[in-house]
Amino acid sequence: MKQELSLENLDQFREETRAWLEENCPPSQRQPTTPDQQYWGGRRSSFPSEDAKLWFERMRDHGWVVPEWPRAYGGGGHSDLEGKIIKQEMKRIKARAPILSIGIWMLGPALLEYGTEEQKQQHVRAIVNGDIWWCQGYSEPGSGSDLASVQMKAEDMGDHYLVNGSKIWTTKADKADWIFCLVRTDPSVKKQLGISFLLIDMETPGISVTPISLISGESEFCQTFFDNVKVPKNNLIGKLNTGWSIAKALLVHERKLMAEMGSETPRAAIAPNAAAREYLEFENGQIADPQLRGELVDYDMNMHAIGLTHFRTFEERQEKVHSAAAMVMKYVGTEAEKVKSELLLAIMGSQGLGWEGEGFSEEEIDTLRLWAMSKAMTIAGGTSEIQLNVIAKNVLGLPQS
Repeated sequence: MKQELSLENLDQFREETRAWLEENCPPSQRQPTTPDQQYWGGRRSSFPSEDAKLWFERMRDHGWVVPEWPRAYGGGGHSDLEGKIIKQEMKRIKARAPILSIGIWMLGPALLEYGTEEQKQQHVRAIVNGDIWWCQGYSEPGSGSDLASVQMKAEDMGDHYLVNGSKIWTTKADKADWIFCLVRTDPSVKKQLGISFLLIDMETPGISVTPISLISGESEFCQTFFDNVKVPKNNLIGKLNTGWSIAKALLVHERKLMAEMGSETPRAAIAPNAAAREYLEFENGQIADPQLRGELVDYDMNMHAIGLTHFRTFEERQEKVHSAAAMVMKYVGTEAEKVKSELLLAIMGSQGLGWEGEGFSEEEIDTLRLWAMSKAMTIAGGTSEIQLNVIAKNVLGLPQS
């Protein structure tokens, strides 16, 4: 039985958490990371350094890779409040996430809610252990914001499903081991009612992946093709034709992730206030350029408000209160990330134009590439325009045209 979460108990837990992190997090893992230093796990994975391996193994063995998940599946069995304290204390010492994982951010919570015990034992612990790298198969060339219109088919062939079609914007599909997909299993009913949720091994014959070159210079998005792919029936999550409900639940977790984009970035990009001290001229203790000074103040105030709203929505979740604020945070967070990137480039001047080569630091180059990537964040998980429609309908109750 869990100990009652009194303020005294939480204070003690924070002290113990702080002490454990100070003792176990290597100094090299207490700084922002670059893409080549990230660990995503998976069958073909390798750690970027011995310290990264040590940090992951210590967090995994301690149950803190996903502290709020049940111990039975490799989690820590902690409450949401305890999990929040762990994250706060990691942020305090600038500790890196031990692993980056779509399985943790999106699929795991859906499996814990909708999966069978056999599916949880097979997949959830593998996510925590970093054994499997997951990617998401939602959008299609003709089904993006209108996700319910997906057309990739899964036909019932008796002992398996036969899958045909394609998915697009599948993040890191060229490196992933498995993919979770929305598939059309009944084309004769209302579009939301004929969708199912399938897990598919990327090594299954008939799957091919084509990376998509992005303006940021990276190719982390791909188009994934399925040509007569046989999928075992026990890879169906939930009941047949109920995938839309699972998809909506999973999108909540994805949009929560998108909402947090405006509060911190686990990359080596420069923070706006640090950039101002490094690149701008000061007069009488303040930034000489009044326009940039005002924009930086506006940014700081907005980020403080976003942080308070994140805390408010967390508190409301604990009290089982329906939060209208939570529904706007994906839009607010991703738009804030765009503002941050634009402000950084304005502050850095010509040093914010470094794409590669000498004369630019790693942080400066990463800042420009993140500026390019920030445009995609207002599309992923539902475009800003779609999010505004959702807010208008479900939060403000505005009439529909």
